[in-house]
Amino acid sequence: MAEFIKGMKLAESFFEEAARPLLASRYPGLSYSAGLLGFGSDVLGYDDFTSCDHMWGPRFYLFLAPEDIGKREAIMDLFSRKLPPVYRGFSVNFSEPDPEDHGVRHAEQADGDRISPLIYIYTETEYLNEYLGCGDLSALRETDWLSFSEHKLLALTAGKFFQDDLKMADRLSNLNFYPESVRLYLIASNWSLAAEEQAFVRRCADVGDETGSMLACARIAERLMRLAFLYCRRYAPYSKWFGTAFARLPIDPEIKERIRLSLAAPDIETREEHLVNAQLLMAKFHNELGITEPVPVSIQNYFERKILVIWADRMAAAVKQKLQGTVFEEMPLIGSLSEVANFTALTEQAQLRRNIADFYDSLAQKRQR
Repeated sequence: MAEFIKGMKLAESFFEEAARPLLASRYPGLSYSAGLLGFGSDVLGYDDFTSCDHMWGPRFYLFLAPEDIGKREAIMDLFSRKLPPVYRGFSVNFSEPDPEDHGVRHAEQADGDRISPLIYIYTETEYLNEYLGCGDLSALRETDWLSFSEHKLLALTAGKFFQDDLKMADRLSNLNFYPESVRLYLIASNWSLAAEEQAFVRRCADVGDETGSMLACARIAERLMRLAFLYCRRYAPYSKWFGTAFARLPIDPEIKERIRLSLAAPDIETREEHLVNAQLLMAKFHNELGITEPVPVSIQNYFERKILVIWADRMAAAVKQKLQGTVFEEMPLIGSLSEVANFTALTEQAQLRRNIADFYDSLAQKRQR
């Protein structure tokens, strides 16, 4: 069995040593871009040996100019005939897409003189339409940003081009992070969503609903984690890598520890203590960043009840003030649909992106009437 190597490193060396020479020999002077971006744990650097079982291996994307896309079949034929069947111990040949498993392909031993490599050839517009649901990035509206899968935005901008004659990296850099109005809307939304349940962690436990208390705690904890990504100007990945990426954010380690302890707490007193302190620390981080005028924050009782809160709704209100004059000024603070962890059947389908954008447009228009 081959020694594991990170997929991005494997892909780059495969392109440099095996594919680039073929292209240079058969198509000298061809302008193209090639790299690894989009789907895959290897793009994000989270891959390990388990990742090797599907859609992983010596692979890359090749992007051609519209006037050269007619060469696509001939280039794939060249790769099929001339690429090695095995590279650095990993098969270059892959199965046909499995229609019962979302088109997944698996590495398999080549049988014959030809191979079927995990290489895809597109124009830039073709790829963006298929992957993101938007082929033209030149005139994005504020509501368009809420229609994109956050994980897909991360995967596009986390990739690497091994050769970039077409300057795709420059154009994709427009997606590096949300415009400030969108970022503020998402920050306000996450504070507002946390505020909706800020009293429920204790209240559920007080009536004997320990499970409900734990669930409310987990939802607030996730909102705090999403705020951390937004404050650090980092896209959050989908749920499989969400905690991994959060652990690597450059924030106060005590915030991370308080969130962890709240989720692992054995009783309501411990759970509430750690969660409310995590909120307090996140609010102080907000103030340190100067995103709004400083919001006075402290741990207080929820009205006259024995429930500890920081009044997270005040954080949301302060950020919402910054949205005046934008399309988000009167929109409900619901965040983006891709922030709902198990909505991937909706948010990861590029063909549905326009429907999501229309939904947010309708909210903006109703509020502006």
